[in-house]
Amino acid sequence: MAVKHFAKTSNKRKQPFEDDAPPAPSLHVENLEMLSDEENDEDAASDDGHVDEFPEIDTRSDSDEEEDEDDSDDEEEEGENEAEDGSESDNSSLHVFPKAKTIVSDITGQPKRVYPEIEPDYDSDSSTEDAPNRVGNVPMHWYDDLPHVGYNIDGKKVLRPARGDELDKFLQTVEDPSSWTSAFDKTSQMDKPLTTEELDIIQRLYAGEVPDASYDPYEPMTEWFTGKGKEEIMPLSAAPEPKRRWVPSKWEKQKVMKIVRAIRQGRIIGSKPKTTSKFPVYSIWSEPSSSHPPPLPAPKPRLPTNSESYNPPEEYLPTEEERKEWEAQDVEDRERDYLPQKYSALRLVPAYDRFIKERFSRQLDLYLAPRIQRVKLNIDPSTLIPKLPSPSSLKPFPNYKSLTFTQPKGRARCISVSPDGAWVISGDEGGRVSLWEVNVGREVKSWDFGSKIGALEWCPRADVSYFVVTIEEAIHFLIPPNVPSSVFSLTEALLAPASLPPAPTTPSPVKWVSPPSSARSIDTPILTATLPPSSGLPTQVTWHRRGDYLATVSTGGTQGGVWIHQITRRHSQAPFKKVKGAVQMVLFHPLKPHFFVATQQYVRLYNLSEQKLLKTLTPGIKWISSMDVHPSGDHLIVGGYDRKLCWFDLELSDKPYKIMRYHTRAIRSLHFHPSYPLFASSSDDGAIQIFHARVYNDLMTDPLIVPLKILRGHEIRDGLGVLQVKWCSRQPWLVSGGADGTIAVCQNHSFDLWVNNSSDAYAILIHGEMIIFDPDIRGCTRKRSRSQKKTIMPSSPVQKQHGCIRETPGFNVNRKEGIAGTRSEPASLSVSSVAGSLKIVDVPVRSGLRVIHGKYNAGNFDVPITQRAGTPVDPPLN
Repeated sequence: MAVKHFAKTSNKRKQPFEDDAPPAPSLHVENLEMLSDEENDEDAASDDGHVDEFPEIDTRSDSDEEEDEDDSDDEEEEGENEAEDGSESDNSSLHVFPKAKTIVSDITGQPKRVYPEIEPDYDSDSSTEDAPNRVGNVPMHWYDDLPHVGYNIDGKKVLRPARGDELDKFLQTVEDPSSWTSAFDKTSQMDKPLTTEELDIIQRLYAGEVPDASYDPYEPMTEWFTGKGKEEIMPLSAAPEPKRRWVPSKWEKQKVMKIVRAIRQGRIIGSKPKTTSKFPVYSIWSEPSSSHPPPLPAPKPRLPTNSESYNPPEEYLPTEEERKEWEAQDVEDRERDYLPQKYSALRLVPAYDRFIKERFSRQLDLYLAPRIQRVKLNIDPSTLIPKLPSPSSLKPFPNYKSLTFTQPKGRARCISVSPDGAWVISGDEGGRVSLWEVNVGREVKSWDFGSKIGALEWCPRADVSYFVVTIEEAIHFLIPPNVPSSVFSLTEALLAPASLPPAPTTPSPVKWVSPPSSARSIDTPILTATLPPSSGLPTQVTWHRRGDYLATVSTGGTQGGVWIHQITRRHSQAPFKKVKGAVQMVLFHPLKPHFFVATQQYVRLYNLSEQKLLKTLTPGIKWISSMDVHPSGDHLIVGGYDRKLCWFDLELSDKPYKIMRYHTRAIRSLHFHPSYPLFASSSDDGAIQIFHARVYNDLMTDPLIVPLKILRGHEIRDGLGVLQVKWCSRQPWLVSGGADGTIAVCQNHSFDLWVNNSSDAYAILIHGEMIIFDPDIRGCTRKRSRSQKKTIMPSSPVQKQHGCIRETPGFNVNRKEGIAGTRSEPASLSVSSVAGSLKIVDVPVRSGLRVIHGKYNAGNFDVPITQRAGTPVDPPLN
């Protein structure tokens, strides 16, 4: 029925319309008025007789379409009619679905139609490859907190499959060779294998090729309208342009007029303009904060100074020479870009000639110069300084130079102090070795070897007395003079025994030679060890704590120049076959069988008993010059030519615990005091730094390092200063050797006064030694300290002459009157030393009570003395 109705309608449309007739020549298209179906004459009259101007419309819009529609409608009607006529005849031959079979039902017994099963393919509506999870294209993180990942086609939950951890993934990649052919599916939450075609596409994309293997990007071009003989001379279509291309479409006009009338009648209302409220309500926490800081305010311009005044003071006005000098300078080098000028009145000041330039520079600074906001910190400078104890509470330590020895030839390259602290040996570049007395400063003995001295060192044993001197490819053992007979015999038996020890199983290239007993003398070495040829000059000698082993470092040799010598067996061995880097110094551990080896940039610690490397210390120094180990063996100090001093805690780390830079030039020597918590460092700047270094038994407490004193007693010669420093083992005294050829002894300054009222005797402790003044014998006695009774300098026979007191090196004692004087006349005593002077006046006040008036370094003190015997008095040192 619908087809027939459609056909009737199309037949009516085939009839010619009056509107399709060509318009009369007198009519104009612009004056046409068309009424829609909904309009009538009344509506037309309500428009005040005005005809709306038809908008400009493409003339090729509807006329062609209408003709095409008419043609297509005619074809459809003909086709439908033919379809109705032949539908019955062709219905039997047209099968959309497979033919059904009629069978008898087993349940009801009635006939029923059964269709064959549909074989699904890519063109069918069903597919076996549909995923069981039917959630669609939604974010899967919605299901992160749920036990399921979606729903199937029946609406049931699809549980989340179990997945392994990262270790399972790694094992799967190792055990399953085809694991790389699978990809993770977010919908099913599991790995699915990829097909061969998908893997081929991935490999092509990875190689940068075209995904489609059948596509040839370089196939030959097919020339359709070009080439020889294929030129198109005439147009493809010679039909003239139809009239409908420029005639306005009446159907479009009707549609437009319909919309216009609806707008006029108010049936179509345009969208209203959006109006924002005055005070919108919003959440202050909804928007994230800005990542960049707010712009900094522009700095204020510099305020003018007195020199920029129109009438500056006279001192601001430049002279003629200053003006010429300012004009001769470059603009960049001038301190200020103007010259002060003076005007008698403000009305005489001309226009500012630098205004435009200053404004332009100001704009450039604001536009181009980066801005920074400096936060002013109100920090007390005293809080930045570490809180250290006062040096006065860390006494004793050397604080002045008391004695100076002059080396006859050249620089004092090396020095060494005897174990008892009474003797000092020094060596210079001329081959001279001198023996000095520490207390007096007298040269007792000298030896001349004829070549440059490399190093020398006393043996640390207390039962023997000898020292070692190294020259070119030789080590000499010498016994000093004035040695007690028991010590001399024991030393001689050690160095030159009657029966030599058996030769070692492995021969050594070092030869040990002793002169015969008839040729021995105090001027010649008692034992000599000759190093292999091309070994060079041994620059360092270090002893083991037991005094039987000796290690030397030479400038040449394939094994790094390190040799370890055993005195009792007369055997030498090289502990290293090859050392990476030039060896600078070696040290024995004071308590363990460990051996420190310092190269240019590293310090290696070896275990000699196990013959293995324990650790490598990295001080961060470009060139190591010296090092020393603490008596406890747990700490090490390393100095370098780059002015760094590194403190290592061997139990803590292989990096420095503390780095100190107190010297201005290269560090030459370091040494720990064997008994006091002190260590010293010397440098080419001519200074000696004294440090307090206290190490605690508690491993949780850090060492206390306090700078105490800077001693300057050597001149700088040829860029070299203090070459070596050594401590006296029993006193806080320091011995130093410099490039100026002098050897200095630095002692600690201490002063104590005792008064014995029963015998009117005075005792003064200066420089660690006690001077006793007795009025009965009118003499002086020097003792080592108040705790020792040993007399260093004998006091008998004490001279009886009035006012005669023995003078000692380092300080002088002068008597002006009697020491005790009388009860009516005060006694006067003055003591002067390198460190200062002391004057004591004893004034009797009344019976049983006296007052000591004294002056020390321009500081006065008054000490009342009672009848108690042996009362110690410590005058304040101002």
